[in-house]
Amino acid sequence: MKIMFVSLGCDKNLVDSEKMLGMLADKGFEFTDDESEAEVAVVNTCTFIHDAKEESINTLIEMGQYKTEGRLKALIATGCLAQRYHEEIREQIPEVDAILGTTAIEHIVEAVEGVLADQKPEYLEDIQHLAATKGRRVVTTGGHFAYLKIAEGCDKFCTYCIIPKVRGRFRSVPMEDLLAEARALAEQGVKELILVAQETTLYGKDLYGKKCLPELLHRLCEIEGLYWVRILYCYPEEIDDELIAAIRDEEKVVPYLDLPIQHASDLILKRMGRRTTNADLRNIIGKLRAEIPDIALRTSLISGFPGETEEDHEELYRFVNEMEFDRLGVFTYSQEDNTPAAVMPNQIAEEVKEARRDELMELQQAIAFEKAEEMVGQVLWCMIEGKVADEDVYVGRTYKDAPNVDGYIFVQTTATLMTGDFVKVLVTDSNEYDLIGEIYHEFT
Repeated sequence: MKIMFVSLGCDKNLVDSEKMLGMLADKGFEFTDDESEAEVAVVNTCTFIHDAKEESINTLIEMGQYKTEGRLKALIATGCLAQRYHEEIREQIPEVDAILGTTAIEHIVEAVEGVLADQKPEYLEDIQHLAATKGRRVVTTGGHFAYLKIAEGCDKFCTYCIIPKVRGRFRSVPMEDLLAEARALAEQGVKELILVAQETTLYGKDLYGKKCLPELLHRLCEIEGLYWVRILYCYPEEIDDELIAAIRDEEKVVPYLDLPIQHASDLILKRMGRRTTNADLRNIIGKLRAEIPDIALRTSLISGFPGETEEDHEELYRFVNEMEFDRLGVFTYSQEDNTPAAVMPNQIAEEVKEARRDELMELQQAIAFEKAEEMVGQVLWCMIEGKVADEDVYVGRTYKDAPNVDGYIFVQTTATLMTGDFVKVLVTDSNEYDLIGEIYHEFT
């Protein structure tokens, strides 16, 4: 029986997909990337913003067509869209045979076996249930890096966000389970571990009565075979001295931090339900750069939030210009059902949202290009990701680059390198967001 998996949305969703793949592999199922050959298709859906929702719906519809055009016998919907809109999916996409909610991934084998027996199973656990985290994972990222989901759900309740309603309140994965999973990944050849959650900085607060991300970092760094540990999704108000010290002092923890701030206008931050002010953000960014001078900071912003005036936008523009983030993404505000922001007055026209987004991204582009030029002459460790076909050029990432969201460094060399290799590279040039370099020989 051949199964095709389509994982949409965030890296946290990808971890769930890899765990479901592991459960199915243990039962002897085979996998395929060819839609026409698949006998079972599983679509792990996303519903975070409108575009993600549309992609998930369209993918389910497209895969459903293979019930008549290919060999497909069963179509299963999992993840956030399946949790949030399970009734609508049943009514409007009858091609879907089974539904698994966000906390029901351990039922994937039962779901597959059920639909093959002509059943229409539906597994919707309480969203406070913590889905199974133990067992084998089928790593789909190439094998040299992997994501480690350290917690589920969120307690922040930002006014624009649906996540607490589809993923539940914040729950940490027990530390020993995470360490066992990390050791297993390292044994499989994973060299870079990327910590993810809806909010990583609160890790352990619910289980151990205190924030334990620093302790988790220290213990992960003891695992043989791991070279880099990277942290994503840190809420700025939760970053404390202990965490800063762990990032600064642990050699394996790369000096890189993703802290989604969303805005810089105090009025908009308050309307968003965020727990920081403009002054707070400046303070924590200044502290991070003072304590860790080579730190790379990534952030994400929302343009066109309800009630955002031109003055609010200009304040955000000035903030971005002054802070000079290494990496930055901007999303237009998405009006999501059943969120407080969706019914706020003064919703912003789509063209205004997009114009403000484009203005911010144009500014960030200039900042990023200048920062890339400033890297010329530096020597950095680089992880090899692959090779450019028919050229003596390899594609790699420096510590400043998280996979799939940041830039690359193109390494010119006649040496034979393998994906996952670490090499020292002299940066010789830059090309917009990316760098160009050559193998650094210390004694030449």
